[in-house]
Amino acid sequence: MALTSEASAVWNGTLAEGNGSMSLDSSHLATFAYNWKARSEGESGVSTPEELLGAAHAACFSMAFSNELTSAGFPPVRVATTAAVTFDISKGGITGSHLLVSAEVPGITAEQFQTIAEGAKTGCPVSKALAGIPITLEASLA
Repeated sequence: MALTSEASAVWNGTLAEGNGSMSLDSSHLATFAYNWKARSEGESGVSTPEELLGAAHAACFSMAFSNELTSAGFPPVRVATTAAVTFDISKGGITGSHLLVSAEVPGITAEQFQTIAEGAKTGCPVSKALAGIPITLEASLA
């Protein structure tokens, strides 16, 4: 079964001086303010497309890694992932996503853990959607 999720965005004004809001339409869970200053310089309390992309990548990788670990006979207790998505306008926009994962996985060796983490990075559907940018991974056992 295919499932389509929806989000929307509204932008008001010019790029440099304007602002907008992004909404999670399918779940109705949140609406986020965004603007150019937050995207290009950083601004607390205002989101960016890259932050939402990072949330999607971190969530998707955590699920994929959990599935891969379980399939290999090592069901995880916990998988915690941060995705750092870099936006650099001088280099054409989004330049990469760095996954930083820590997981509690009983009975697994460090080598098995790293191999499975790399496979999850490649197999994660969001990673596949981000194939046009470098994706790096730092994985450690908790």
